[in-house]
Amino acid sequence: MKSDPAKRIYDIQQFGEFGGVNPSITDSSTYTFLEGETMEETFLGHMEGCFLYSRHWNPSNKYLADALAAMEKTESAWITSSGMAAITCSLLQVCNSGDHIVTSVTTYGGTYAFLKNWLPKYNIEVSFVDITKLEQVKAAIRPNTKVIYTETVTNPLLQVSDIPELAKIAHDNGAKLMVDNTFTPMIFSPAELGADFVVYSMTKFINGKNDCVAGAICGSNEFIAQLSDVNDGTAMLLGPVLDPLRSSSILKNLHTLHLRMKQHSSNALYVSQKLEKLGLDVKYPGLESFSQHKLHSNLMNKQFGYGGLLAIDFKTEQNANKIMFKMQQAGVGYLAVSLGYFRTLFSCSGHSTSSEIPAEVQKEMGLSDGLVRLSVGLDNDIEEVFEKIKSCL
Repeated sequence: MKSDPAKRIYDIQQFGEFGGVNPSITDSSTYTFLEGETMEETFLGHMEGCFLYSRHWNPSNKYLADALAAMEKTESAWITSSGMAAITCSLLQVCNSGDHIVTSVTTYGGTYAFLKNWLPKYNIEVSFVDITKLEQVKAAIRPNTKVIYTETVTNPLLQVSDIPELAKIAHDNGAKLMVDNTFTPMIFSPAELGADFVVYSMTKFINGKNDCVAGAICGSNEFIAQLSDVNDGTAMLLGPVLDPLRSSSILKNLHTLHLRMKQHSSNALYVSQKLEKLGLDVKYPGLESFSQHKLHSNLMNKQFGYGGLLAIDFKTEQNANKIMFKMQQAGVGYLAVSLGYFRTLFSCSGHSTSSEIPAEVQKEMGLSDGLVRLSVGLDNDIEEVFEKIKSCL
């Protein structure tokens, strides 16, 4: 057992204003001060425990940030209104015009579009590599490289990033390693493995209900202070603040994350093994046939399993669409984007969440036109679910 993020969350004691077992929800956008000097010191970021304005900090977001920092074993964290806000604010805080980023070509489509289409407008260059080939990563490094960016398990091909080795490459070259751990909360602890910053779309597994959009950035006290600086902090100045009511809701859901990840993983492993026996082309890190099964096993916190995501290659978009339609009709789950929900969700990645990636690039990276990503739900009777899937093939 490498780490116990669940225990670290449970060890935090956070009480409501009147002794409530849940922290009180902040219903204020601005906060009062007894003295003018205190307001000034808070504005400059020199006062602990004081709140200025909800776009900067508010108690509800601070409670959630503290819990996430405990989970990730980082000094601090920052809450954002979406996963993309967490990614974009972090990268823009680290990089200036003239800087360079090395990143995985296999990544979430929105992230790819930001890196490929948006950053070059501000003279920030990006090199896309196969993140599983460390020699490619090393070869892409330049004197002005500031960040290596990757996903712990990439979207949608489920490639595993060797975080300790990537951290070594980054640090040897004066760069930072930034890791998106959205697919594998608790399963991986990127900061303990060497990552400098860890980002999340909390919309997915962390919240688990598909009832809100939210993100998080976990890192050092210094980095979070930079993000929230009133003069040049990207999170402060771009303003992607999360509503306190949503923060409070996510914090409560966070306390069941360890149970949910175990069930997602158990169900996904069962379905993957059964589908593989049927002769389907299945990608799932928990399968011994998976090319990076050993690496995943060596880096993971084993008590949480191999995750709730698997991919099946049905070869063509037509086949994928037919089967997904049948699965929805059979009650397997929903034909929908996103992941980490208590029901199973499925989509054809190249024509949905990875559609921002040009077709020729999809082909080069090995993303089949008929690849279907399944986010396996929390079903109590996974054997019945599998039989429904089988009937649709």
